[in-house]
Amino acid sequence: MTARVALVTGVAGGIGAAIARAFQDAGAEVEITGVEDAPASKDRGKFRYHQVDVMDDQAVTALAGTLPKLDVLVNGAAITSRGEEMEPAFFAKVVDVNLHGTFRMAAAFRPHLAQTGGSLINIASMYAQFGSPNNPAYGASKAAVVQLTKSLAVAWAADGIRVNAIAPGFIVTDQSAKSRADPVHVANVAARTPLGRWGQPEDIAGTALFLASDAARFVTGACIPVDGGYSVA
Repeated sequence: MTARVALVTGVAGGIGAAIARAFQDAGAEVEITGVEDAPASKDRGKFRYHQVDVMDDQAVTALAGTLPKLDVLVNGAAITSRGEEMEPAFFAKVVDVNLHGTFRMAAAFRPHLAQTGGSLINIASMYAQFGSPNNPAYGASKAAVVQLTKSLAVAWAADGIRVNAIAPGFIVTDQSAKSRADPVHVANVAARTPLGRWGQPEDIAGTALFLASDAARFVTGACIPVDGGYSVA
C-alpha cells in the first residue's frame, strides 16, 4: 500500500478503524471520516479526520474536493438499532445512511478512482443473505449494497475501477453492543459459528487489504464473507 491514498468512512464502529490502521501499517496514507466531532481517542492524531455525514450531498461533494488523489475508498459508514427498525422514519434513515450514503461517496469519488485505477470496497453484511426480525432496515440496506457493488463493478470496469464488498458476520463492535447484551444470543452465535467465536474488527482488515492490493487486480464484483463460517453452517 506504499504511496497509495486511502479513505475509510465510518471509523467509529470498530471495523472501519481496524481497516484504517491496517492500511496505514501497510504503508498507505490514510484519511478517515465519521459523524462524530473527533475519532476515538486511540486514533486521534494518527489519521487526517473529516467530520462528514454521508446523508449530506453537499458535505460529501465538499470532501471530494479536498482530496486531490485517491487510490482506495472503503465505505464503512452504517447504522442499525436492534428492535427499532420497524418504525418507518428510522427504517428510511438506516437505508439512507447504509445504501444511499455508500452510493453518494462512490459517485463523488469515481473521478479520483478512475484517475488512479483504484479500488472501491463496500462493507456489506451477512444480513444481506439472512432475514433479521430485529434489524430489517439494516438487512435490506446491506442486501442492496451487495447488488450496488455488482452493478458498479460492471458499470465502472471501463474506468479501471475495481468494486468489491466484504460481508462481515457477527463482530464485536460498538454497533453490536446492544445484541451482545443478550448472553443467550452471544452463546448461540458462537455455537453456530464453525470457528467457535465472534469476530474481531481486525478479522475484517486482512480481506480489505487483499481487495485493495494488486493481489486482487482481477477481482471485481465479488462479495467476500468474513464470518467464521456462519453463513455456510
